[in-house]
Amino acid sequence: MSTRLISGLPLRHISHNGWHARSLPRLSSKALQSQKPPRLALELYKRPSHQYVAYHATTKLLSAPAVPLPQTPEVYTPPKTGLLSHLPASWVPYAELIRLDKPAGTYYLYFPCLFSTLMAAPLATPMATPTTVIGTSLLFFAGAVIMRGAGCAINDLWDRNLDPHVTRTKFRPIARRAITPFQGLVFTGTQLLAGLAVLLQFPLECFWYATPSLLFVAAYPLAKRVTYYPQAMLGLTFSWGAIMGFPALGVDLLANGAALTAAGLLYASNVAWTILYDMIYAHMDIKDDAKAGIKSIALKHDAETKQVLTGLAAVQIALLAGAGIASGAGPAFFIGSCGGAMVTLGVMIKKVNLKSVKNCWWWFINGCWFTGGAISLGLAADYVVRYVQRDDSQEEA
Repeated sequence: MSTRLISGLPLRHISHNGWHARSLPRLSSKALQSQKPPRLALELYKRPSHQYVAYHATTKLLSAPAVPLPQTPEVYTPPKTGLLSHLPASWVPYAELIRLDKPAGTYYLYFPCLFSTLMAAPLATPMATPTTVIGTSLLFFAGAVIMRGAGCAINDLWDRNLDPHVTRTKFRPIARRAITPFQGLVFTGTQLLAGLAVLLQFPLECFWYATPSLLFVAAYPLAKRVTYYPQAMLGLTFSWGAIMGFPALGVDLLANGAALTAAGLLYASNVAWTILYDMIYAHMDIKDDAKAGIKSIALKHDAETKQVLTGLAAVQIALLAGAGIASGAGPAFFIGSCGGAMVTLGVMIKKVNLKSVKNCWWWFINGCWFTGGAISLGLAADYVVRYVQRDDSQEEA
């Protein structure tokens, strides 16, 4: 027995050609006499006598196609607004590769450098001047822009076969083949050379302190394939600047136990902060990551994310306070930096909606300024107070 579906068969055609309809809806005489009778969808069964019987006719199918219309696939469209829209077309893929239009990652990489510079300034001999602190901070920012771009390129080279399976990353330039892996590799090498040029502007000791961080930069993309905690590796990478401010201002960490302790605790505090904000970031891709086999702390602790975030915030603030004690910081630091971090992190953890991609992104980019800004202001205030006190004591002497 075969089944046929005839769509759009006029009713008068049914009655004049031997079709026998069963369970047809009642129609008015006006409708039957109309030159344009209603079009019906009829399911017909072929009997052994080669007669057909139509049944379950319904006018509800009039507007519904028998076969679903194909979905138009998403395609990449060049940026039409913002900074990238003003660049030559051939530059756009490289600008996208280094996330030039998404600077939040650069700020997250820069803040630990700024923290360590401000914390190290009072420990320098003689105490670093405001001009030196500002100049060092600007050099660190230039380095953060370059090295963050290099890190993104290395990440995309590692993930070129994974990114096409994740909604947020499928149009990255290497994933969509706007840049070949070889071109990406050459471009990354150019960025590393530019980063080296910036690094050589610092005291020579900074070169030896900075070199080990390249191992973490290269290893982070691999971590997401073998562990549910790649955010820890990212923390070790992004927090390296929390050490660099000390040798940049001439503080010998190997000869100054207080400075070494402060640098170590500040670094560990930033590792906790990095895991915290990147756990929120990872919730944007949690569904795609699960399908693509990408591991993350968000997948591992999805049910208890807020508890984990709270624990990380407590660890971060405790380690930050320990760094302040080791460096001899005053009330301005503990109120501004530690208190500010406590308030901003508490609000973020309470309000972030982990089921909303848009909300997670908003807190990721703004939490950078809320928490990073509070810690920076507290450290800056502490430095200014100690610098003024030093001038007063010199005048008295």
